[in-house]
Amino acid sequence: MDVNLTESVKWVGKVDWDLKSFHGDEYSTHRGSTYNSYLIRDEKNVLIDTVWAPFSKEFVKKLKKEIDLKKIDYIVANHAEIDHSGGLVDLMKEIPETPIYCTQNAVDSLTGHYHMDWNFQTIKTGDELDIGNKKLIFIEAPMLHWPDSMFCYLTGDNILFSNDAFGQHYATELLYNDKVDQCELFQEAIKYYANILTPFSKLVKKKIEEVLSFELPVDFIAPSHGVIWRDNPTQIVDKYLEWADNYKENQITFIYDSMWNSTKKIAESIKDGIYKKDPGLDIKMMKASRWDKNDIITEVFKSKAIFVGSPTINKGILSSIAGLLEEIRGLGFKEKSAASFGSYGWSGESKKMINHKLEEAGFKLIDEGILIKWNPNNSDKTELIDYGKKISTKL
Repeated sequence: MDVNLTESVKWVGKVDWDLKSFHGDEYSTHRGSTYNSYLIRDEKNVLIDTVWAPFSKEFVKKLKKEIDLKKIDYIVANHAEIDHSGGLVDLMKEIPETPIYCTQNAVDSLTGHYHMDWNFQTIKTGDELDIGNKKLIFIEAPMLHWPDSMFCYLTGDNILFSNDAFGQHYATELLYNDKVDQCELFQEAIKYYANILTPFSKLVKKKIEEVLSFELPVDFIAPSHGVIWRDNPTQIVDKYLEWADNYKENQITFIYDSMWNSTKKIAESIKDGIYKKDPGLDIKMMKASRWDKNDIITEVFKSKAIFVGSPTINKGILSSIAGLLEEIRGLGFKEKSAASFGSYGWSGESKKMINHKLEEAGFKLIDEGILIKWNPNNSDKTELIDYGKKISTKL
């Protein structure tokens, strides 16, 4: 694939159509991904990031067709995670003395991954690298999303190489934001933010404000996954500022699992009660053992409140709900409400356990929740619908 951002900058990455999970199996990638690497040609030639380790040899082979590797003067490692640095091992066998520009934290990460003493040149925010007619300006971006992360900006072409920020796991040969399906693009963008960057929202907002204060013109935002933003490129910056500000829509999400459909029936009855009171509310129903967990988390991110339900099993809750609540706890959502529900046969601990986990995750409990013994009968369903009507006024 031949993609030139400008006369002096070329995409030299890899489109991975087959990728279906990432970070081990922690993140689902229904639409694959890309590993974006960029080659800058000026009086000095610069390589920005590489690719994931399984594509390392292919990457180096193709790069040799683009440029004599010995003519690469500098390498920039914006982030040391293996999906961006994996090509370094084979590349540095060819050009072992080439300086690698990165943060001090990235030196620790890269040496920890590869145990190689490469020619590291550490940078700080505001440092510049003169490459001839243009300059690279470096901006540290710790915890977006690793301590070692940074951006770099190319003057003249006005390109912000943002690594993981503003990216998506989205495979496409078109590679520009204005060429792809916009619904798919923004679905993957919000999923990426919700599942990866939510814990760092305060830092996201602060870093964006810092970058904007430099008043640098931006014609392209070139992340390391997904599309390159060239049509109104700062639209994704505006979205990040919106998402970083304790984002919520007029939506609630029911997350439940059920052994014999009792808890499912409870969820549906509460939902019916809420809908009768507020038919304009967007309500999502997601069975935890059937839905992809990252898609569930994306809906939690969009919701102003969630309802979490499980039957009681062995004085506890179902593993699908327990695991999801742990994922949610780690993401640190803010300014969201929650309530619990469930069914039981004899002991009935699920409601109390879910409430504890929701509070631990930072959710404000709407009330103490509701439990129904055994399979809800018609009287129970009426009670649950009334409960839904009542609780809708507190959302």
